[in-house]
Amino acid sequence: MDTQTFVRSRFAEFYEEMATNVEPPSSLEQREFGFLLFKENVMIRHKGFARVEDLASFIKHNVPSHAYYSTAYYEMPEEKMEDKGWLGADLYFDIDADHIPTKCSKVHDTWTCKSCGFAGKGVPPEKCPACDGRSFEDRVWPCEVCLETAKQETQRLSDIMTVEFGFSPEEVSISFSGHRGYHLHVESEAVGELDSVARKEIVDYVTGVGLEAAFHKLEESGLGRPKITSGPDVNDIGWRGRIARGTREFLQAATEEDLKRLGFHKKAVEEIVKSKDMIAESWKRTGPWAMIKSLGAGDWKVIIQQAAEKQSVKVDTVVTTDIHRLIRLPNSLHGKTGLLKVPVPTGRLEVFDPLRSAVAFKRGEATLYIDEAPQFRLGEETYGPFRDRKSELPMAAALFLLCKGAAKVVS
Repeated sequence: MDTQTFVRSRFAEFYEEMATNVEPPSSLEQREFGFLLFKENVMIRHKGFARVEDLASFIKHNVPSHAYYSTAYYEMPEEKMEDKGWLGADLYFDIDADHIPTKCSKVHDTWTCKSCGFAGKGVPPEKCPACDGRSFEDRVWPCEVCLETAKQETQRLSDIMTVEFGFSPEEVSISFSGHRGYHLHVESEAVGELDSVARKEIVDYVTGVGLEAAFHKLEESGLGRPKITSGPDVNDIGWRGRIARGTREFLQAATEEDLKRLGFHKKAVEEIVKSKDMIAESWKRTGPWAMIKSLGAGDWKVIIQQAAEKQSVKVDTVVTTDIHRLIRLPNSLHGKTGLLKVPVPTGRLEVFDPLRSAVAFKRGEATLYIDEAPQFRLGEETYGPFRDRKSELPMAAALFLLCKGAAKVVS
């Protein structure tokens, strides 16, 4: 049995039993649905369902590798895009480790030039160092580090949506994507009719695009070299508070090498490094804005840029601004991992373990020939690393490797 047939058969077994667990969206009859099938990667779009039972039946009988629904609401979801009659759309964010720089990518992610076969680790380069080709096949893996980083970004975004935008916790839901990140979904009348331009404004806000230090009313005084005499407080709402918290985080963690790399002169570097305890204490009062004498306004702007970077949220901007976007159905299988997209219980993101909660296949084993794969965890077990070896694995781990294209089924 070839790999694709094997994977589809396991997906079919799962959906035969669990298709009714796939979570339908609200206003089901106004949503468009799309499905990527195993056979030749055929994409079926412009589907509509009047009943939850019809959706479950379609999934059970067609066995998609990926199942999606629209963030948008339509008068006639089965018509062509121009004839659907757009009524509005939910606000949706995709937080994926692909968009977050993490050191672990150099350990477990690989790329191969499609032109010459030259391979490397980490993020693909702009062009192949061997042949100057610009097209790559990459293989990325979810690990504890990148998933935790994505979780932190998601928590920051959730706080922005509820504290700064004022959405209630009932209007904001979070799901693990089934691969390398999280989805945050805002379902509210307040955002339903926003066009792409308005959604881009929201994206710019959460990502910190266009922030200027002057917008935070940092006062400058003194003769010759301007000095900062005051600045935002860590308890301020919005970007003022986040700039302060990001500055606190940066100054506490910055090493002498970090500061030199950013261009600070020797005296400023020494003062910051030697005064870390005093700087930490200063946040209980008015902050360190006036206490580091060797820092001028230009230096503070560099620090604030670092603070904004730390406090911004890394999201896929295209997903949020697309008012016709198709998004993965909750409790459906992800064709690149064999894991589920699973909702995170309200208030439980901090303790949520995606590599335990998203495991769909809990019975059976399979024997594989594994090309190459880094160490990974599913549930309580850790597997690998693997390289050019045959191994018998529990079904969840086997499907994970097969869906990743890192292994083949041994008959």
